Amino acid sequence: MKLFYYLCTIYDNTKLLIMMKKHLYATLAACLLGVSATAQDVRQLTMNTKPGAPIQSTMYGIFFEDINFGADGGLYAELVSNRSFEAPLHITPAGQRISGGLMDWKTFGNVQLNSENPAFSRNPHYVTLIDDGHREKQTGIENHGYFGMGVKKGLKYDFSVYGRARGAENARIRVELVDANNEVMVKKTVNISGKEWKRYTAELTSPRTDAKAFMRVYLEGKNSADLDHVSLFPGDAWQGILRADMVQDLKDLHPGVFRFPGGCIVEGTDLASRYQWKESVGQVENRPLNENRWNYTFPHRLFPSYFQSYGLGFYEFFLLSEYIGAQALPVLNVGLACQYQNDDKDAARVHVSVDDLQQYIDDALDLIEFANGSTDTKWGKLRADMGHPAPFNLKQIGVGNEQWGPLYPERLKKFIAAIRAKYPQMKIVGSSGPDPDDKGGKQFSYGWEQMTKLGADLVDEHYYRNQEWFMKNVARYDGYSRKGPKVFAGEYACHIKEKPAPTPEGMNVFDAALHEAAAMTGFERNADVVHMATYAPLFAHVEGWQWRPDLIWVDNLTTVRTPNYYVQQLYAMNPGTNVLTLTEDVMAPGAKKAKAQPVTGQDGLCASAVYDKNAGKYIVKLVNVGDKAQQIALTFKGLKVAPDVENATVTTLHSDNPMACNTIQKKSVVVPTEMKAMGVTAEKNVVTLTVPAKTFAVYKF
Repeated sequence: MKLFYYLCTIYDNTKLLIMMKKHLYATLAACLLGVSATAQDVRQLTMNTKPGAPIQSTMYGIFFEDINFGADGGLYAELVSNRSFEAPLHITPAGQRISGGLMDWKTFGNVQLNSENPAFSRNPHYVTLIDDGHREKQTGIENHGYFGMGVKKGLKYDFSVYGRARGAENARIRVELVDANNEVMVKKTVNISGKEWKRYTAELTSPRTDAKAFMRVYLEGKNSADLDHVSLFPGDAWQGILRADMVQDLKDLHPGVFRFPGGCIVEGTDLASRYQWKESVGQVENRPLNENRWNYTFPHRLFPSYFQSYGLGFYEFFLLSEYIGAQALPVLNVGLACQYQNDDKDAARVHVSVDDLQQYIDDALDLIEFANGSTDTKWGKLRADMGHPAPFNLKQIGVGNEQWGPLYPERLKKFIAAIRAKYPQMKIVGSSGPDPDDKGGKQFSYGWEQMTKLGADLVDEHYYRNQEWFMKNVARYDGYSRKGPKVFAGEYACHIKEKPAPTPEGMNVFDAALHEAAAMTGFERNADVVHMATYAPLFAHVEGWQWRPDLIWVDNLTTVRTPNYYVQQLYAMNPGTNVLTLTEDVMAPGAKKAKAQPVTGQDGLCASAVYDKNAGKYIVKLVNVGDKAQQIALTFKGLKVAPDVENATVTTLHSDNPMACNTIQKKSVVVPTEMKAMGVTAEKNVVTLTVPAKTFAVYKF
């Protein structure tokens, strides 16, 4: 134990954070105590150092859907809710738009909602502020944003509004930021001149931090004013559009692929309310409001004012993909509304017939032109006019989200034919349905059969299951055919069997993350079949969540990275370039000879290995879900010299409490620890090391 104390003292002197020490000590102790294990306790693993199948650059990525206030009220940095006065909105199944209102606005004095001679044709409503006729009365509007407006001390906020004066004289308004105690923090006056719509701006610097601030806009003087598209953005927003801290969380994940915009919102509860990419591009003020498929899906977590402003649209998604270094994977509607919310027997009424798909097919072809077309094409020119003349180099497209049964392949067939004819190099992602197993029927198998028959390049599989399912499926892809479509694990997350902690983040516990890490060794081991994987959902607001667990939780001021986030990050930051075969000799009952087989959960241990030819390193991922430390003798087959253990490193994710989770208040309960690999020895080409209980460890040699 003197050695243990000495090692701890060394790390004390490095001035690591106190909570990091806790994880470090636990890891060191397990490593040192494990040395006394008997030879019979040592797991004999063999890694073939000859590089195998290449690992795709898209292997680990992210999936975005506007659920849990992930876009408006989340990643999209706009602080004003219903800024264009179009909510409430209802889109009938026939496509009729019934919109216009003051949802999320409080009014005082003489405020009218109008639509005559609007500033924007697709958002025709605006407000008129009229003098209330008494010197002691005020006219104005008040907006609290999404669960309040989070403002930070010293940060500038960019206010903008489209306005025009009603009479012959100019009008004047005053904009104020007000704190949660109803005290005015800062105010600015804006003069509005002329009878034509113009954009006006003001800059307000918050003198203090307040998670529940709000905004008021007053009419000053007696001259009336029309106002539309009332907006407030934090001055540090990425590209003036997206919330900076949330963008940084995505960039730090090092994702290889970015799937958007969903998810079920691609389908819509009915087709009239589906996400339509053409409505999400062009001038942001003229992008029409859309229903959010999630605003009424969960009656126990109802958010009737949850709409899509489309301020975060396809152009912004492409920009973000480019910035974070991920290949974009847009997903479009296949002509089917959400099959969960509509009976297939009503197909003729709720879905588009196979003979009437051309508009939907054109949407797919036009999107590819928007992303990749030259500036002399219709949609390529729009991209250039929006500020990105160079193509986005789109390589793949998804058609349909979570469809099943014969309705899907008979429609997808037409999309594939049209896309292949015009863009033969474009990869097409199809779906195997909402379930990862047949469940007594043939839904999953049927989906795969049809995707293979149609020649889809990848098949999207979804699984939201518990720890037991994840462990049983560590070897899921070992038996998949090496011919035909590749796998895209497009939506997955471990949903714990236990009752979660009474906090919004309470399902994102360490045990769930550890079981996801275990299953992902199966992704990595089968990288010749699995080409992409994305955890889901991505974001959730602690006051606006409807679905959990989620990868990143946010409030109005900050974010928290879950243990699941760190698992994804560790894989994405250590993907390697080639798979290495990693096996263990196992003696089956009644067998006369041990057989080499993958390490897929035997006694709680899962493992995979890769080679990074760019860094010249072997990377071994070991997941111990068990309650005891495991000592491992790892043979580097093909090496004639001992691996360099002196410069080896290990990054561990560990907690003694399986139900531990990170919260907005306590962000670092479970965080990874990187250090020099202690307690690791090498003799010839055999390395001995110990993986502590309940630990995900990434070794680099």
